[in-house]
Amino acid sequence: MSTALVRREQRMTGREKAAILYMALGAEQSAKITQRLSQEEVELISLEIAKLNRVEPEQAENVLMEWIEIAVAGEAVATGGVDYAREVLDKAFGPTKAKEILKRIMGQLADTAGLQRLRNADPGQIANMLRGEHPQTIALILAHLQSTQTAGVLKELDPAIGGEVTYRMAKMEKVSPEMLLLIERSFGAETELDFQAGMHRAGGPAAVASVLNLLQGALEKTLLEKITDRDHSLAEQIKNLMFVFEDISSLDDRALQRLLRDVDAKTLALALKGASGELKERIMSQMSQRAVAALKEEMEMLGPVRMRDVETAQSQIVTQVRALEEAGEIVIGAGDEVVVQ
Repeated sequence: MSTALVRREQRMTGREKAAILYMALGAEQSAKITQRLSQEEVELISLEIAKLNRVEPEQAENVLMEWIEIAVAGEAVATGGVDYAREVLDKAFGPTKAKEILKRIMGQLADTAGLQRLRNADPGQIANMLRGEHPQTIALILAHLQSTQTAGVLKELDPAIGGEVTYRMAKMEKVSPEMLLLIERSFGAETELDFQAGMHRAGGPAAVASVLNLLQGALEKTLLEKITDRDHSLAEQIKNLMFVFEDISSLDDRALQRLLRDVDAKTLALALKGASGELKERIMSQMSQRAVAALKEEMEMLGPVRMRDVETAQSQIVTQVRALEEAGEIVIGAGDEVVVQ
C-alpha cells in the first residue's frame, strides 16, 4: 500500500469507513445493515457515499478487513467475555494484531454501553434507587428504558416529580455516551439490580406519548397537566402522538358522528388521502350517501398531494378529537375505548 493511501486511511472518519463498507458489500447486504440503523445514521452514511468519487480497491479491502476483525472480536466478547475474545483473536490474527483489535473493540463497547444494565431491572427497584435524585438525572435514565419500564417507575414516583421528569424527557435531545456511562457507574456499584439487556431509544415527545399511553386515568392526566403548565405546545404534541389519526377507527358510531360535524370537508378529504382503506370505510359508514359522494369527488379533485400536507390535515383532526375529549363530549378510556356522554 502506498504511503499516501495509508495516511488517508488513518484520517478517515467512522462515517467514511461505513460508506466504503456499504459500497464493498453491495446493495443487498447493505440493505440488511440499514434496517438496524436509525434514520439519522442512514442519512449520514448516504451523504458520505454521495461524496465519494473513487475508492481504491486496496482501500476497500482494508476497510472490509477491519470490519471483519471488529465483528469477530465483538462476537467473541459477547459470547465468552474478554479472555475468550483474546484467545479467539490470538488464534485468528496473532498476538500483536489481537491486542490491537481487542483494544479497539473494548473502546467502542465502552462508548456505547450507556445504561444497558438497567433494562431488565424491576421498576420498583429503579424508583427506589432514583428517589432524591435530580429530575434531569431521572429523566435521562428513564428515557433510555423501555416504555413499560418507564411507566412502572413513574407510578412509583410522586406525581409532582413525575411531571417534571416527563417534561424533561419530552424536551430531551441527544446525550453523550460518556454522560450515560458516568450515571450508570454512579448507580451500578451501589445497587443489586438484575442487569442484562441493551439500550432503548432516547426521549422526546413520541417517547413520552408512548409512556403516557400506558398510564391511563388520573396519573396520565396529572402528568400531562404538569407538562402543559410548562409548555402548552409541547403538551399538544404529546397528546396528538398519544392518539394517532388511524385510532379514529376505534371511536364508536356516535362519537365518530360527533367528530365529523366539526371537521371541514376539505381537511377530511386531504387527511383520508393517506389513510388506510379500513379507516376510510369506517368514516364513510357514518356519512350519508350524498356526503360520501361529495367526499370522494373532493378527494379526486385534490389529485396527487404532498405527504406533509396530508399529515398536517390528519394532525388537525386528531387535535379536534382531543378538544372534544377535553370538552367532555367524548371520553377516550382504557384501550382507546370511546364512549359518548
